[in-house]
Amino acid sequence: MGFFSNLFSKSEAEIRSNEDFWKWFQKHERSFFEVVQRGDNIEKGFFDKVSPKLEKLRTGYYCLTGMSDDQTAELIISAEGMVKNFHFVEELIQAAPNLKNWKFTALKPAVDISKVGVEMQGYRFDTDHLYFYANNLSSYPDEIDIVVVHNDWTEENKSTITNGTYIFLDNYLGELNFATMIDNLTVIGSKEASQELVPIAKLQDFLTWRQSEFVEKYEGKRANIDEDNYALLEAELGNGNVSLAVINTDLLQWDSKASHPWLLTIEIPYDGNNTNGMPDNKTYQLLDEIEDRLVSILKDEDGYLNIGRQTSNNIREIFYACKDFRKPSQVVSEIQKRYTGVIEMNYDIYKDRAISNCLTSTIQQASSVGICVNLCAKNLNIEEHL
Repeated sequence: MGFFSNLFSKSEAEIRSNEDFWKWFQKHERSFFEVVQRGDNIEKGFFDKVSPKLEKLRTGYYCLTGMSDDQTAELIISAEGMVKNFHFVEELIQAAPNLKNWKFTALKPAVDISKVGVEMQGYRFDTDHLYFYANNLSSYPDEIDIVVVHNDWTEENKSTITNGTYIFLDNYLGELNFATMIDNLTVIGSKEASQELVPIAKLQDFLTWRQSEFVEKYEGKRANIDEDNYALLEAELGNGNVSLAVINTDLLQWDSKASHPWLLTIEIPYDGNNTNGMPDNKTYQLLDEIEDRLVSILKDEDGYLNIGRQTSNNIREIFYACKDFRKPSQVVSEIQKRYTGVIEMNYDIYKDRAISNCLTSTIQQASSVGICVNLCAKNLNIEEHL
């Protein structure tokens, strides 16, 4: 079951929904089964046909296939670790028909570690070459910070060893667990290790234990943001443009930030025809309309906390801390479709159990929450209005 395909080819077929895809697949499932069962010409006979149809549904779908047993072929739809697509992969598989000789799976499943072995550029990735230990971070005690040690790691081959290790863990833990259970992952050599090494086969049990401990600690906790305090910050940027940010300051002091580990970031570029990078009145109204729609659906009592927003340099950015990643992905995707042709929207969702950590890391990471630039950069002229 080691076959996979990158889904970026073109197709003229009208596939507009999950139901359309499965109706098409069902028409060809017998010939597809025979191709997979024979095990030859799979690229041309299966992937070249299935891949373009999947791309019609959503960019970022990948697939694997192989025989689950002598009479059952398996089709696995993967998001290749892109969390914002996980929900849509799961929806696609839920809509799959019940076919006698087929098994359909959402996201790459975990594989028995005794059957996981990866080889890349002459290096092996298996239970004989990989170990791990966990760091305890005093500043962020709820984060799961894992260090994986490979016997053959050197400064020269670290890129290859890191990539191979990621592939191994993706197969060993499964795509969903690998993407959602580890906050930070570092790959090093045995000489760089600072703690006792643990066999990699024990990593799954360790993560399961930490996850259960975390859920028990934060179950039922949330912030009621209706009465929270907000700060309005205005800055003049180096290029002369104005930047305005609104931040929920109470959230930054909240002692249960880790209960909402998913950071949703939405970016809306605009052409406001304004020399200082701010939107004109019509665009302001449109941006506020979109944000009001988000607030009405992603509610704090359901586990979605509006951290704040930033408007500058012809971009509106909106930030949420979320208890899960599935609903935010669905909601923002639907809003994207609603405003297609009116205004562009981009979004991402990633794990960070510490809201304040995410905010304060922005100066170093462009992918982090942008509000912090206006709070921390020393060369900015900041005026705070409470």
